[in-house]
Amino acid sequence: MTIDTAIPAGQPAAHSAGQPSLDQLVGVIGDNLRGFRRRQGLSVDGLAQLSGSDPQLLAAIEEGRHRPDIGTLWTVAKALDLSFSSLLSTGGDAGTTVIRRAEQRSLTSRDGLFTSRALFPLKGERQVEFYELRLAPGADEASDGHSAGTVENILVGRGRVAIATVDGEHRLEEGDSILFEADVPHRYSNAGDDEAVLYLVMSYIL
Repeated sequence: MTIDTAIPAGQPAAHSAGQPSLDQLVGVIGDNLRGFRRRQGLSVDGLAQLSGSDPQLLAAIEEGRHRPDIGTLWTVAKALDLSFSSLLSTGGDAGTTVIRRAEQRSLTSRDGLFTSRALFPLKGERQVEFYELRLAPGADEASDGHSAGTVENILVGRGRVAIATVDGEHRLEEGDSILFEADVPHRYSNAGDDEAVLYLVMSYIL
């Protein structure tokens, strides 16, 4: 999945989330990646070896010359033992944040069949993240394991899906929910003929 659009930012006190440009988001990711890498005393080559990524690709991301896909971001976040949102964060948040649907941005798969929308302001470090996932008919999205101790709790808001965990494949319909350890590979598939909508709460150990 590649970054389709930017993520809204929050501000202190009640407000609507702003709409940073795609270039700004790519720059935020690059700056965060460089900062976390250096804090852990890693060179670009060292992080590449640790994450199994191409060092030239990582360097291009840090310099804001490459729009990273979501798979690379998950892999790098896991290698650095970070939450996914840490690489997208623009700083701490406070007060009340209103996130307008019209101003929000999504992460979209290359084939356009799977989208992920953050339902929280990506500011600061947090233990819990909340997402809306949409799977078009035929969508089959595989995910590598996240950082150790990560747990996913999913509610099916609409449609029928199959979710494969370490314990096998689980068929879920509207109103069903599932909780599973997500620090191992897992998969989301649309098992119906219509779009499926899922709500995901992801918990990390910080």
